Amino acid sequence: MQQWETTFNQLIDALLPQLQADEALTVELVAEASQFTRFNQAKVRQTGNIENGALTLTLMGNERSTTETVTFTGDKTVDWPLLLTALATLRAELPQLPADPYLVLPMGDAQSREVYDGQLLTPDHLAPALMPPLQGLDAAGLYAGGRAARAYADSTGQRHWFETATFTVDYSLFTAAGQAVKGTYAGRQWEDAAYADTLATSKTLLDQMAQPPKTVERGQYRTYFAPAAVAELMTMLSWGGIGEASIRRGGSALGALQRQEKPLSPHLHLTEDFTLGQVPRFNQYGELAPLTMPLITAGELVNTLVSARTAKEYGIPSTYAAGGEYLRSPALAPGTLADADILTALDTGLYVSNLHYLNWSDRPKGRITGMTRYACFWVEKGQIIAPIENLRFDESLYNFWGTQLMALTQSVQFMPEVGSYGYRDLGGTLVPGMLVDNFAYTL
Repeated sequence: MQQWETTFNQLIDALLPQLQADEALTVELVAEASQFTRFNQAKVRQTGNIENGALTLTLMGNERSTTETVTFTGDKTVDWPLLLTALATLRAELPQLPADPYLVLPMGDAQSREVYDGQLLTPDHLAPALMPPLQGLDAAGLYAGGRAARAYADSTGQRHWFETATFTVDYSLFTAAGQAVKGTYAGRQWEDAAYADTLATSKTLLDQMAQPPKTVERGQYRTYFAPAAVAELMTMLSWGGIGEASIRRGGSALGALQRQEKPLSPHLHLTEDFTLGQVPRFNQYGELAPLTMPLITAGELVNTLVSARTAKEYGIPSTYAAGGEYLRSPALAPGTLADADILTALDTGLYVSNLHYLNWSDRPKGRITGMTRYACFWVEKGQIIAPIENLRFDESLYNFWGTQLMALTQSVQFMPEVGSYGYRDLGGTLVPGMLVDNFAYTL
């Protein structure tokens, strides 16, 4: 990766003098050197290494902008001709485009460099570490790990480099009837004991799945949501929730909170926290976000995600958000419920491990619909009785994060992003579990 950083800087130093007086330019890099290993039934089925990179150039001038992406190999002799060709293409396209009154031009001279090392499994040690704990299990999953880089440079002198070594193991364990328990193990330092502990928790749930599933009638039930389910609910705030543009345009789920028409629970504290070092602090404008920024404090909306474009459109200060005004490194503060007391506090109701198919059913009112998934159980008097058939829910965040929020767990769990469409996703969500009263299930 050191060679990649050197090459990136050399390319920028050579490219910027090629600009004309009325042009501005930004360049973004995404690159990785990753190992992918797919397995099922405790056997490796597919494995391999990849090196992948791309440079995205955005040329701006006369209130117009256009973008081109080219391959980044890390070899200057290969990459330099591609950049020159891309610049010529952008220069020819730019005059043909309509003016953009809210175009954000690069400004400032901010610079940063963050490099996080790790201790990952080598290709030779990967299968011996992954497979033995899975013996005797019907397990399927994917290990993805390696080094990843993100970088930014522009014509005003801003330059940022972010590099990290990470891994994720995204797996499912299956019963003979085809029901599944899903789990993830992720980090920068591989630890055999921590991997075994994660699998042990999943195996405990798998044993509970062996019983015939129980059909639960539609209605409202006290529900415990495990961290993976809480993280899924949290992602909805990035889609027409916490962004300032969606609030200004009247479609935000948090509009009623911002107008102080509806409250959230005083137990709710949400922060954008870059001290975790999981994702870059810089955005596509070269802005550096603060290390931490409170978004919801004691149930009150204290900050929103404001991009430079939204700031220009509405004449307000930017909070250095990404262009899409989505959560990049969210952390939900823990509460007081001990893990050992979860089932006792739940008493009778549902234990929900995972959710999927989430969508807004009524975004201005904060209503979310979705389904339970994987290891979800019916609980009576603090005892797991049986797994449940999948249920659809439709509920307002003003209920489950508001008046019906009973408790958050003392422990928090980092739920990693595990996507690898194009490149391995970075980051994730730090969340506790949560106990909610009278959660509405509709089918």
